[in-house]
Amino acid sequence: MNYEGVIIEESLKDTSVLKDTTIVSTKVEPVIEEHKTPWLKQWTLHTVEIPEADAEVVAGKISHALETRDSWYADFKNDRTHFIIFRDRVFKVDRAKKEEYDAATKYGIAQGIPAYQVDFSPHIQE
Repeated sequence: MNYEGVIIEESLKDTSVLKDTTIVSTKVEPVIEEHKTPWLKQWTLHTVEIPEADAEVVAGKISHALETRDSWYADFKNDRTHFIIFRDRVFKVDRAKKEEYDAATKYGIAQGIPAYQVDFSPHIQE
């Protein structure tokens, strides 16, 4: 089963990693204060698809392609597994296991990512 997710182009220091994905759609949105990236004018959000067989390799490539000066993450998932990717760290999360999401969330917040942006867990109650 293929994976789908979103990669913010501005989060990448090396955009060639996008060639390892199929870009399904692209949306550009202006940066607002809540994004916590005032040095950018926009976020270019690519919805991507990644074949299941390539997921781990692509996750590793994205991890090394993420900007080093800022705190960013990317993610993609299918029905069973969720890859949550930070600079030089990849979490391969079983979507049924809250504790695996908790570890990725804790790591993201420790990296300086605003808590509202690491809301990828389906176990979060709004």
